[in-house]
Amino acid sequence: MSVLAPEPSKILGEEDEHRCVPEHAFHCFDTLYCALTSHQPVEPQFAEWKCPLFVTWNTRSRPGRPLRLRGCIGTFVPVPLAEGLAKYALISAFRDDRFRKIELGELESLECSVSLLTDFEDADSYLDWTVGRHGISITFPHPDLLPVAPSPSSAPSPLGSTPARTPKRSSGAPKHTFSACYLPHVAPEQGWDRLETIDSAIRKAGWGGRISEDLRRAVRVVRYQSRVVDVSWKEYAQWRTASGGAM
Repeated sequence: MSVLAPEPSKILGEEDEHRCVPEHAFHCFDTLYCALTSHQPVEPQFAEWKCPLFVTWNTRSRPGRPLRLRGCIGTFVPVPLAEGLAKYALISAFRDDRFRKIELGELESLECSVSLLTDFEDADSYLDWTVGRHGISITFPHPDLLPVAPSPSSAPSPLGSTPARTPKRSSGAPKHTFSACYLPHVAPEQGWDRLETIDSAIRKAGWGGRISEDLRRAVRVVRYQSRVVDVSWKEYAQWRTASGGAM
């Protein structure tokens, strides 16, 4: 999945109208439900603004069983809220290449989680963020493009994420940048500390070689926070019926 990070800034303010509310997830469920049936969607019932967002689908095989990820895709580019939620509700349901498409018979087992992203900041280093509070978006150059250190580093360091000098690219050097992201809830759910999360993100970005300390220090980290709401199929069905939608 490719995502673009905005310039570090506070995308959302603290105003009440910029909260994440159940209606955001209901709109995602409604978009998916109507895409799988012949029914008409209910008009969005929330304030409109632009923000980066992610839509996550989880499934529970039966009551009491843990949730399993069923799809998760979003964007770091601010998009109109109603349009963005509808778009990424379908993309995450049908086009997350880690999973098969969500089908009509699965709806009753689904839960929808909406994350509205805020407070984007450049981290001072790959360790300059807090597990459970921040999500991370990382980018780093192909390790072949990194400067050769006089003596390779091995211990985790809070030094800056940017190399001390820009390496010269030879004609045969690959010209490629790796990128990946994790939402704030991922690290605590997996039981990862900051170092384990960064290493996992490096792997997620597609790098399969050795992860050295010099590579970690070359990683640019943008940290951010999120406002999250989760709703179940049952809650959505009650909302749609109360809103005059056919089931």
